[in-house]
Amino acid sequence: MSNVETDPVEVRCGTEVDGERATGAPRVEVLTPRDVPLGGPRAMTVRRTLPQRTRTLIGAWCFADHYGPDDVSDTGGMDVAPHPHTGLQTVSWLFSGEIEHRDSLGSRAFVRPGELNLMTGGYGISHSEVSTPRTTVLHGVQLWVALPEEHRATARDFRHYVPEPVRTDGAEISVFLGSLAGAASPVPTFTPLLGAEIVLRPRATVTLAVDPAFEHGLLVDRGTVRLADALLAPAELGYVHPGPRTLTLANESDDTARAVLLGGTPFEEEIVMWWNFIGRSHEDIVRAREEWENSSERFGAVEGYPGDRLPAPVLPNATLTPRRNPPRH
Repeated sequence: MSNVETDPVEVRCGTEVDGERATGAPRVEVLTPRDVPLGGPRAMTVRRTLPQRTRTLIGAWCFADHYGPDDVSDTGGMDVAPHPHTGLQTVSWLFSGEIEHRDSLGSRAFVRPGELNLMTGGYGISHSEVSTPRTTVLHGVQLWVALPEEHRATARDFRHYVPEPVRTDGAEISVFLGSLAGAASPVPTFTPLLGAEIVLRPRATVTLAVDPAFEHGLLVDRGTVRLADALLAPAELGYVHPGPRTLTLANESDDTARAVLLGGTPFEEEIVMWWNFIGRSHEDIVRAREEWENSSERFGAVEGYPGDRLPAPVLPNATLTPRRNPPRH
């Protein structure tokens, strides 16, 4: 779970229509994921879209893993032993299956489809994630949000929220963070953010009013979705710079499509992200790693997990340098 990349992911821009960009359509950059195995001999594979060299963040969203649908009888499901976090919030959102979450606050909660679990690991927190025995197919996204400097050492926190879906002509929208389509999440964030699941009926088109100060990313889970003039395949993420007041999504197939829309005001701070830590310098990461390895009270303890906690990997033989998004041209 590192941002140290040796093989940057492909980026392409939105397609042309009859040799020209569609009139008035926002420019869409299409980010393709890479496969990353997580844990053990029967490693669960996730598709990671953020971070990459071409784009570190979308708003404060700094990490996006998309996984499944995985047959748990084949993959073994998810079993992530207790591990630490600093300087971020984790956002868990499932399409199918169930995951048991335990953390060093003493929280024990279940991640289920259509339900948000948001954990804040500012100064330090640890947690475990294990798919439950009744899970047969595991499918969802795991997202991280970078905390701004003034809140980077905030206290541990955990929130659970079940949004009421909003039904519009052609779409069903579940807003788990921020506001969209007349729905608003009560879950507080440290920077302006948007997070929503959008299910598009076959052949449906929906135009959504969005905040022009936000940049947006649309991660397609199922089906093929046209965002402005870019056609997005499953696991691709379409990025739109700030400026547009509306985004148009079209499902051009005869099957239901599903995507997750992320947004936020551009995050102007540089970050260093390594393993499960977000800091501002190499020294921040070194200190966090040492404290985790020394079982510091900074991260607390997770009770009830039947096994050992994860050891930190060895730091690379180089200074970790801060990263931010490339300047817009």
